[in-house]
Amino acid sequence: MNVVRLSRWLALFAGAMDFCTGLLLIGAPGFALDLMRVPPVSLGETVYLRWVGAFVAAVGATYLWAFFRAGLLRLRFTLELTLFFRLAAGSYSAWAIFQGALNSAWWTVPVTDFLLFAVQLGLLKFLPSRDESLQP
Repeated sequence: MNVVRLSRWLALFAGAMDFCTGLLLIGAPGFALDLMRVPPVSLGETVYLRWVGAFVAAVGATYLWAFFRAGLLRLRFTLELTLFFRLAAGSYSAWAIFQGALNSAWWTVPVTDFLLFAVQLGLLKFLPSRDESLQP
């Protein structure tokens, strides 16, 4: 499989995962936490969890935008841009777990973010930086 096709599949996978997770965190936070095997949160914390869900859904929508609006430059830009999101979310959640601010059940969040960060970084090394369809 070539690197462009693999990058597009990654955008679809990461986009669907984040978009659906974000929507669940907004609409059914208790159910989302159950799926993640994370202990329930208080009613006051639910407001913040839903707010985080909005951002998670937006990151997912960014990946899906790159997948459905095919174009090498858009795909490359999305993979570059979301590196920052992955690094920030993974670093903060890992720090919060190690500090005891988040339950250790949240370990899937930094693992997923750091894994996607590494895969995207690797793909970007080989993904062409010019959209051949734009060339005369």
